[in-house]
Order: sequence, then C-alpha cells, then structure tokens
Amino acid sequence: MAKWVYSFEEGNADMRNLLGGKGANLAEMTNLGLPIPQGFTVTTEACTDYYAKGKQISEEIKEQIFTALSQLEEKQGKKFGDTESPLLVSVRSGARASMPGMMDTILNLGLNDVAVEGFASKTGNPRFAYDSYRRFIQMFSDVVMEIPKSFFERILDEIKEGKGVKFDTELTADDLKEVIVRFKAVYKDKMGVDFPQDPKEQLMEAVKAVFRSWDNERAIVYRRMNDIPGDWGTAVNVQAMVFGNMGNTSGTGVAFTRNPSTGAKGIYGEYLINAQGEDVVAGIRTPQPITRLEEDLPECYKQFINIAGKLEDHYRDMQDMEFTIEDGKLFFLQTRNGKRTAQAALQIACDLVDEGMITPQEAVLRIEAKSLDQLLHPTFDPEALKSGLVIGQALPASPGAAAGKVYFTAQEAKTAHEKGERVVLVRLETSPEDIEGMHAAEGILTVRGGMTSHAAVVARGMGTCCVSGCGDISINEEEKVFELGGHVYHEGDYISLDGSTGKIYDGDIKTQEASISGNFGRIMGWADSFRKLKVRTNADTPEDAANAVKYGAEGIGLCRTEHMFFNPDRIPKIRQMILSRTVQEREKALNELIPYQKGDFKALYEVMEGRPVTIRFLDPPLHEFVPTEKDDIDDLAVKMMMTAEEVQEVCDSLHEFNPMMGHRGCRLAVTYPEIARMQTRAVMEAAIEVKQEKGFDIVPEIMIPLVGEKKELKYVKEVVVETAEKVKQEMNSDITYHIGTMIEIPRAALLADEIAEEAEFFSFGTNDLTQMTFGFSRDDAGKFLNEYYKKKIYESDPFARLDQSGVGQLVQMAAEKGRKTRPDIKLGICGEHGGDPSSVEFCHKVGLTYVSCSPFRVPIARLAAAQAAISN
Repeated sequence: MAKWVYSFEEGNADMRNLLGGKGANLAEMTNLGLPIPQGFTVTTEACTDYYAKGKQISEEIKEQIFTALSQLEEKQGKKFGDTESPLLVSVRSGARASMPGMMDTILNLGLNDVAVEGFASKTGNPRFAYDSYRRFIQMFSDVVMEIPKSFFERILDEIKEGKGVKFDTELTADDLKEVIVRFKAVYKDKMGVDFPQDPKEQLMEAVKAVFRSWDNERAIVYRRMNDIPGDWGTAVNVQAMVFGNMGNTSGTGVAFTRNPSTGAKGIYGEYLINAQGEDVVAGIRTPQPITRLEEDLPECYKQFINIAGKLEDHYRDMQDMEFTIEDGKLFFLQTRNGKRTAQAALQIACDLVDEGMITPQEAVLRIEAKSLDQLLHPTFDPEALKSGLVIGQALPASPGAAAGKVYFTAQEAKTAHEKGERVVLVRLETSPEDIEGMHAAEGILTVRGGMTSHAAVVARGMGTCCVSGCGDISINEEEKVFELGGHVYHEGDYISLDGSTGKIYDGDIKTQEASISGNFGRIMGWADSFRKLKVRTNADTPEDAANAVKYGAEGIGLCRTEHMFFNPDRIPKIRQMILSRTVQEREKALNELIPYQKGDFKALYEVMEGRPVTIRFLDPPLHEFVPTEKDDIDDLAVKMMMTAEEVQEVCDSLHEFNPMMGHRGCRLAVTYPEIARMQTRAVMEAAIEVKQEKGFDIVPEIMIPLVGEKKELKYVKEVVVETAEKVKQEMNSDITYHIGTMIEIPRAALLADEIAEEAEFFSFGTNDLTQMTFGFSRDDAGKFLNEYYKKKIYESDPFARLDQSGVGQLVQMAAEKGRKTRPDIKLGICGEHGGDPSSVEFCHKVGLTYVSCSPFRVPIARLAAAQAAISN
C-alpha cells in the first residue's frame, strides 16, 4: 500500500519533493527538538492523485489521514470533535517551491456549535472561544466554499460600529456570539445548507480546498512567472492549533533572521498581541516591531532569538519564520528560506561566504537570476506606490518603472522629450518606424502584442519599461485619447507603468534610480569564474553596446541593421532604393547609404574594442520601410519623378498576406544582391578602418538571416565573399572575416549538416524558430495563450521561455549536425530566450558557445550560465 501521509517525526529536510517545503521543514524542526505544534503532512503525490481521479480523494488516502489524526489526538491528549476538550487544527498548503500567499490556509478547524461551548468552558475564556469560532466560519466559508470574505467583513464592521469600537479585540463574547449567528446565516443563504458541524467533514473539505488552491488563478500565474511545473502539486499540512488570541500573554508574528529588503544581519519582523496569523497581514491593527517583544514577553523573546539563530545556522540561509505565543509559551509554526530583494540576496550571499557558512559556488546558486532585473532598472518609490491607483494590468514586457505624460505618436513623444518632459508612449502597437519615439520615452504601453512583440523586444534592448498587450484599453490615436479602468486620458495626462508586474497606474508616481552595490561585482566575478557559456548582447547602437559592455557582455551576438535605416536622413534613401526601376538606380540609392552604414558599424566596433560583433544583414520585408503618410508619399513621388498614384501602387504591391513568412531575410539578398553588396562593403570598410585607426583585432562576422536551403546561403555568400575580397584588395588589408547564418526555420535545423558546409557559425533565432515551429504569430498569440494557460495546455509563454521539448529538440539537432560537418563551428542563440535562465541552462547542456540577449539581461545570462555549470 502506498504511503500518502507522514507524521512530522517521520520526515526530514531531504523529503521536500514529497512533503513540500513547509512539511519538510516542520519535520526537520521536529527532529531538531524545537517547539513545534505537532501534526502530519498529506503528500504532494496525494495532490497529483486527487487531480488524476477527477478531483476526488481516494478512500485509501482518507483512511491514512484519519489514522494520522488519531495519533495526533493521542499526542495532544484531546479528541477531534470532542464537546469538552476539542482538538483544533490548522490546514495549510505547502508546495515544494515556496509560493508565499498563493495558496490557502484554514485555522481553528474542528469547532462547531456544541464544541465551542465546551471550549469556552474548558479554557475559562469564552471571548477567545467565540473569537476562534467566528474566524473559522469566515475562513472555511471563504477558502473552502468560495463565499467572498467581504460579506463577513461587512457584518463585523457593522457590529463594531454599533458597539462603538474600532478593533475586533474590543468585542465581547456576547458580541462575538452575534457575529457567529450572522456569519452562519450568510453561509446558509449562499450555500443553501447549514454550516457543517461534523469536524471530519470539515477536515476533508479543507484538504480538498488546499489541493484545489494549487490550481487557483493566482497560483497558476505565480508558477508561470517562476517556472514552477504544474504537475508538482502541493502537500497539505494538518497541525494542532496553538492560539495567539487567548489574551495579552498570547500573540503571533512573522520574522526574518536578516532584513529581506537590505540583507542586513539582525532579526527583522513584527507581531501582534492577542491575535491570530491573518491579523498580522490583514493590516487592520498595526503590528509592533519584533524588538518590542523583549518588553512585552522577555522570556519568549530570549527563546525566540536563540531558536532563530539555530535555524539560520542549520539551513545556512536567511530564514522567514512564523511563530505563535500561547499564554506565554512560544511555538514555531514554520520556517523557510526567506524571499528577498535582489539587493538583499547579494548582501546575504556575500555575508554568508564571509561568515564561512557557504562557498562562493553556493552563493552564486542562492541568487535568483531573474531578480537581477530589479538592480538594473528604475523602480517606484515604495512610499509613493502605497497610494498608487491601479487602473489596469497587462504583460510585463520590459522591467522597470516609468511615469510620464501620455503621447500617441513617436514624433510627438520625441518632441516632448526634447522639451524636457517625461514621456509615456501609448500605441495600438509599435513598428520599427517608432524607434525614435520609443528611445525618447520613459515607458511604452501598447494595446496589442505579446512578450516578444516589436515593442517588447526593442524596449528590453533599450532598458526601457514596457507594458504590452493591454486589450482592455479603448484607444483613439487620431483624437489622442484612451480609456482604461473607467478613466479617460488625453495627450499630456500622466500615467505610470510597472514593467516588472505589468500594472498600469493613474497619475505621476515618483520613481527612483537603480543602484548597483559592490556585492554585484563580487557575485558576478564568482559567476564568471564558473560559467562555460560566453555571454554576448543584442545591440544596434553604440549606446546599447556600451551599456552591455558595462554589464559584462563579451561581444555582440546580434546587430539588427534594419534599425539603422529608420533615421529621418536615411529612410528617404531606402525608399528610393525600393522604388527604383533598374539595378543601376537601386545601386545609386544604396551607395548613398554606405557612409551611414559604415559610420554605424565603425561606432560599434570602436565601443566593442575587438570583441566579436555579429552583424545580421537586412531582415524585414520591404513594406515596413515604405511611406504611409500622404506628405511622405508626395515627397517621394517628386524625388522619383513619379506620380503619387504610382508611388502608392508600388507601396500597395509590397503588401504581403503573411509578411513574417514572406519576402524577407536572405530572400531579399537573392532578389536584390545589390543590398548584400552595399552592406558587405559597409561592414568591411568599417572593420578595416577601425583596425587601422585603433589597432583593435577585428574579425567581422556576417550573418545571413532566414536561410532554409544550402544553395540559398551559397548564392548570398558568394556575393558577400566577392565584395569583401574586393574591399580588402582596395584597402590593402588581410583582415579575416566569417560568414554564418541564423537558424530560424525548422528546415534549416533539419538540414544543418548541409548548411554547415557553407556556414562558419550558426546563431539560433529562437523568436522566429518558435513562431514557425508552433505555427502561430508571436504578435497575435497573446490573444489566446491565456486560455491555453488556464486550460493547462501550455504552462509558460514559449516566446519567453524556450520550449525545450519541441523547439529545443531542433536546436539540439542542428547543433549536433552542424558540429558533425564542421567540428569548430561557433554556435550561439540570439532570440529573446538568451536572457531567460531556464533557456540559458538548456543552451549550456546542448553545448552552445554563447548566448546573446538584450544589454540589461546580460548579468542575468552570466549568472544563469554559472548556475547551469555548477548544477550540471
């Protein structure tokens, strides 16, 4: 017979996967002889079984729960459901990964109309007994039966108002009896039956509710944000109640062994006298700092400090502890490694190394790689945020905080920025033409688009806060107005964005700049000594490149040349090239772009000082460059000696039904080889000149995008080689260069051995590879992916976290095939996944040479690469 239930004495810290974090720690604390209210844990496997059996608990599991309950009755000397001296229990969740506040808890379970009388008599404290019962009715109704707690809070407020008191603690036993009668009436009204009186029924319903809470909406979102698999399940901890609401020698609190905001060593926390756990977090009464406990209950404080120190020494990490004092006696309800800010995580990790408690390797593993985002971007001032009004929430596309005036076009955003205004650019969706406005903005808000939409990708590259895909917005860009959350905003009104949470706030909330401490450099130094993967950046401008180098980038893995064409002095020339009728006309227009492209590349090479730079040739379809405004069309018609109608006709002819799979990438260079010639000349001349002027050892890397066939690559490569050799000859240079390709089409992955005959390096463009493998658009997938998460078809956004079983298999296959043909082939990844920790670990496992990501994610990738090397 399978074992589904373990008493605390039967477990230990190593059984985390089976008992959940809370259950494993309660077992470990029991083994350490600490004052723990005894109980038992129903395993995570029982939760998985519950879902497998159609949300039913098997008879075998029920039997083991009631056997464990009998054993607990013996230990406590009380009977469950007894009318004289009832055993009351708490029922709490406990997943193997800490998920604070995500799942549900029920306290004081086991009380009913008869037992509460005996309980009042036994304790000699009727007020406490009825207070415990009213709490249980409210929690059971809310958590188990999903009756909104607001119904109960309203009754409590009405009774307090009627009695002329402010706090629950001021209500008498008779007042609380009235509360109970009214609470039960709400239960009967909403459920159609009386409040359950059988404690065993209460217990089983509570266990089911905790299992169900594993799949509540907030838990699913938290799991997706923190890469926690849905099939892990949660354990349930059933624990004998201890009571912090028995009077002024009782209380409850939460404390940390170090400050979770700063990492400073020393007890940090708060408690409430005469209260139960939920009172501390509910905010109705103001808790006292933990140091005050030394005055109120000195013996308890002394014991608490001693045990807290023992727990930190035992777990070798900052502990987050919940405790209750019952009539002067201290109990610990749980301990866990405490959640902390990124700044605190760095401080604690370095301090623990200095204290000899952990090694540098362990310190590197202790930092959550994603949390480093907090250190590199502005954040809201915590005090200012308290009064912030949330008007909406969408996708947290690029981290940081931003507040500014609303503008609806890139040009207006740029103009306002030049006047010294803080700007938030609000768009239906962004396009490459918006680049200057995006650069000028403090934050970007879009109605459409997902985590890898144009707005999201570009914003992350620039380190600009972005919230995307807010479908709740009703926007009129022409009239410069949008509506959200019942509020109307016109051009010039203030809003604030949190790109780390996706929340949108009314008004101008004060922000504060990020600060990087010396601990950051120390941790990063350790990380760099352990990692095998190189880390490059995706950068198109010298500013982006310089930022990336500051954060430790070892090269550029992706320079998107198309972003260089959207400047006002260049876009007319690219448009003239597109509208040219002959090769000669096209070449003439392109030749005028060479100085601009060359200048851009020189600036990048100078910033990178000899570090590798991979330049991707023109990738997007040509329709992205053509004019849409009447004035621009008329202006182009004059320059091209055409009518406005003819220009419009050419522009319309470039429209594609599926541009992401249309005339773009290497297909442009096959059709118009003169584009590849122009870009090759610009790359080579820039590299040779910087090498001659600055002495940097530059080896240009030219990347041909969107290849799916060896002959296609061969054709474009011959154009590139012919031009490159010509430039070398003209400039009397012996510079070496490499030509590779972007693997972003499944066919290229399947035929990677053939393509490697022509390519000296592969860079996996996992944004497009994901899009083509799944067969859905990354800009439109947000419209339905939420339903997929709810229905558990997908657990995470495949554009944010690499799909290792599908897309990952293509990456692994291409890497193996490429190495077979060309053992020294360089393998990188330059999609958005290059900055995602779980994806970086995958890249380490399949033996890629480097990952490339946006500048502000470089530290995340460095740390994740080190963690992958240490863990594997």
